[in-house]
Amino acid sequence: MRNLNHLSEVFHSYDTYVIDLWGVMHNGISLKPKAIEVVENLSESSKKIVFLSNAPRPSSKVVEFLKRMKMKEKFLSNVITSGESAMHAINQNKYGKSFYHLGPSRDQSIFEKMLKNKTSLKSCDFILCTGLFDEHDEDLDYYKDLLKNYISKKFICTNPDLTVHRGDTEELCAGSVAKTFETLGGEVIYYGKPYKEIYEMCFDTKEKVLAIGDNLRTDIKGANNLNIDSLFIYNGVHRNEIKNDEGLPALLKRYNVKTNFFQKELKW
Repeated sequence: MRNLNHLSEVFHSYDTYVIDLWGVMHNGISLKPKAIEVVENLSESSKKIVFLSNAPRPSSKVVEFLKRMKMKEKFLSNVITSGESAMHAINQNKYGKSFYHLGPSRDQSIFEKMLKNKTSLKSCDFILCTGLFDEHDEDLDYYKDLLKNYISKKFICTNPDLTVHRGDTEELCAGSVAKTFETLGGEVIYYGKPYKEIYEMCFDTKEKVLAIGDNLRTDIKGANNLNIDSLFIYNGVHRNEIKNDEGLPALLKRYNVKTNFFQKELKW
């Protein structure tokens, strides 16, 4: 494991860069200039760049979001989301027809084509979780109570992340509700990192890949699952667990992952 002062020191060793968005490229409010500089340089060197996000919505919606943040369109040809892969499964009625949507109404784009199949918790074939309800976005006990009588239902989680930082504020994600469902004894089907299926949409086995992310449970664990190299950005989702480089080995051990490189923030 090496403290990588500059990505430029090793960039020539890889063909493809699978880069997380939230926490690496932006903070939910604005783009990170140093990370954009990295993408500019990789693009100029004709490297393949894939943005892989555990966003619970179609890729096109994430592209629109990034454009609003002023990311250049030329960088956005490969944006893949957990929501996109879940949407394909929903459109094919993979888990049944009717579903209960657990999450904010703004995530409706993931089931746009299947809107007519949305129903109550009692009547549904499966629960589709994209996040937390706006009015209960900090209270996991609410979900424990809501779901306790429905643990025989299939629970589809479209964002395995537990938390994210919007600016400096930590917010709960769909993964936290999924974990609550599991503690009740229910079974969860996850879409996104660290599960192998999502990576099949990103690259093939011939490519030499570096995965870059700030989440040990998803980004780095996913890289480990695929046996590809990784770069951990430690001033992201784990910023409150680690104050400096010295604490890094213990943190990696706690999450049972390994990484090749680490940086405080992504920089060229």
